[in-house]
Amino acid sequence: MKWLLVGALLALLLVYPSLLTVVVGIAAAILSKPVVVAFALGLVIRGQLPRLRRRH
Repeated sequence: MKWLLVGALLALLLVYPSLLTVVVGIAAAILSKPVVVAFALGLVIRGQLPRLRRRH
């Protein structure tokens, strides 16, 4: 499913090249907010913690 969404996004970028500017602008706006980045990283790490604990 993830690869289908990535493919759809790449297809849209090929059809509408100006969309790349919008996507980069949105990504830059999100990454410029440290609280949002920290929250997202916390969600990712928390999702992987049970897997990390099982290995030990």
